[in-house]
Amino acid sequence: MSRLKPLLVILGPTASGKSRWAKKLAARFNAELIAADSRQIYRGMDIGTNKSPAHLVDIANPGDYFSVEDYQKLALRIIKKIHSKNKLPIIVGGTGLYIQSLVDNLRFPQAQPNTALRKKLQGKLNQKEIRKLEIILSGSNLGTKGRPLFNILQIGIKIDREKLYRRIDRRVDQMISEGLLEERRKLGKNLPKTIGYFESSAEKIKTNTRRYSRRQMTWFKRDQRIKWCEKYSEAEKLVKEFLSKYAPSH
Repeated sequence: MSRLKPLLVILGPTASGKSRWAKKLAARFNAELIAADSRQIYRGMDIGTNKSPAHLVDIANPGDYFSVEDYQKLALRIIKKIHSKNKLPIIVGGTGLYIQSLVDNLRFPQAQPNTALRKKLQGKLNQKEIRKLEIILSGSNLGTKGRPLFNILQIGIKIDREKLYRRIDRRVDQMISEGLLEERRKLGKNLPKTIGYFESSAEKIKTNTRRYSRRQMTWFKRDQRIKWCEKYSEAEKLVKEFLSKYAPSH
């Protein structure tokens, strides 16, 4: 039996129900949640990112530079702490590169920040896009796979597209009613250009969120290791079998 410790990943497009499934699994299997969401890391962006309690939420200010390398280092540190308590770490989110950085133990090039490029593109591209350009212009690769660090089970939530779109529409309406516009106003100039925080209407937020969900699925479908489940009960069964093999104490 492999000595690598277990790591569970719950992923899927926005509004698919990841947090709900992850919370139930955490209660069932003595686990702690670690967010893999490139927007939930920012303080003050609560309503528009639909935050829920987890590690790696509210760890940076909206104007801060925060890279996937930063995420990986922090997440690995937290995973180690959770394992030390004989508990299961559960990564939950929809940011594909954050998840891949852990699943494939990506090793990132040490390209230096390009101050002139960042100044020129500020407000036109987000931080991650600018960082990719910096790496490309430096002649480095965006990341290479390292040796496995964990025994990993990735579970994706399979959901009909039209059903997902209805959920997205309801979520946007709820965010507006909960005060998204006021939240945007409070954030002011530090506001990153991200869905929900720059559109001029609820309908545009809905449209952009649907487009984002399609991009997420395109990313996830490249990974044939993901086990797709329509029902929570299917996911729970997979986790139970996984832990019986790699964490018998569960």
